[in-house]
Amino acid sequence: MAGTNPRNGQTGARKVRAAVAASCAALVLAACGSTKDDVSSGGEGGGDGKVGVILPLLTSPFWQSYNDYVPKMAKTEGVDALKTVNSNSDPSQQITDINNALNQGAKGLVVAPLDSAAIVAGLDQAERKGVPVVAVDVAPDKGKVAMVVRANNVAYGEKACEYLGKQIPSGKVVQIMGDLASVNGRDRSEAFRACVKKNFPRLKVLEIPAKWESDTAASKLDTLLNANPDIKGIYMQAGGVYLAPTLQTLKSKGMLKKAGQDGHITIVSNDGIPQEFDAIRKGEIDATVSQPADAYAKYGMYYIKAAMEGKTFKPGPTDHGSTIVKLPSGILEDQLPAPLVTKDNVDDPELWGNTVK
Repeated sequence: MAGTNPRNGQTGARKVRAAVAASCAALVLAACGSTKDDVSSGGEGGGDGKVGVILPLLTSPFWQSYNDYVPKMAKTEGVDALKTVNSNSDPSQQITDINNALNQGAKGLVVAPLDSAAIVAGLDQAERKGVPVVAVDVAPDKGKVAMVVRANNVAYGEKACEYLGKQIPSGKVVQIMGDLASVNGRDRSEAFRACVKKNFPRLKVLEIPAKWESDTAASKLDTLLNANPDIKGIYMQAGGVYLAPTLQTLKSKGMLKKAGQDGHITIVSNDGIPQEFDAIRKGEIDATVSQPADAYAKYGMYYIKAAMEGKTFKPGPTDHGSTIVKLPSGILEDQLPAPLVTKDNVDDPELWGNTVK
């Protein structure tokens, strides 16, 4: 979701954006990208203190799994995490939640932003109190964070495009998009669109702006299918919120055909939740990109502990199979691996979606 962040309070988000102050200086780079031997100290922090953990929502199976991983990974990484707080899909509430954690004396914050612009107000408040922040899943447009822990969302859109393009020679495909106020929604949408235009010009992309909202996805997909019953493929940018309504809509129209059957609509998703894996096994969908909920929790905790100890990083490969990159904003992002899952590897025990009870 990740990037799979549903947003409802649009008006609240605009109010928050209006209050956003100018961003602070970008993180000073020191040390190497490695998360072990190449980390150097660069501050006064001792690493002690409570850590506030702010969730975007708990209505998606992806974020439910992340929430379950947080206390486990906090213990593993030696972080004293407060009870997680759910912002309930409201960017304004998320700023309030950050304020509350700061007022409770949190010495570090791990936040999954709902809105890439609105979150800057919360980052500014944390910076004024000298409290480091790690962002998970969504990168802020600007502001000071010690690290963004996130998979490469451009790759999500490209992988979905490549998969559909190889399965479908020509015809109409639907992109059920996330919220374009989120960098995740923008990255996935733009990457998918550009890849199709460049590599598969015989495909026609129809788009549904669904704001990470399941009801919106269902109603707009229903309308689109009425006008375009010849759809051959669907790209869902968030299985956690779009899987069930998409399958239900197709089923209600008699269009849910299993892989290999005539009339099967090729479907690729993002998230890597157990429900998507089950749908792949049943032949209802064909693939998903596994967004690492476990690694998001693990490295969110790792980086906030490091930041509280005054450690900093610079771009380069890490010791856990990822690469730290410098975003155009100057913010650092650890881009974690996110594999494509199909019927060929859906039972891989290393996939986090196969470890959830």
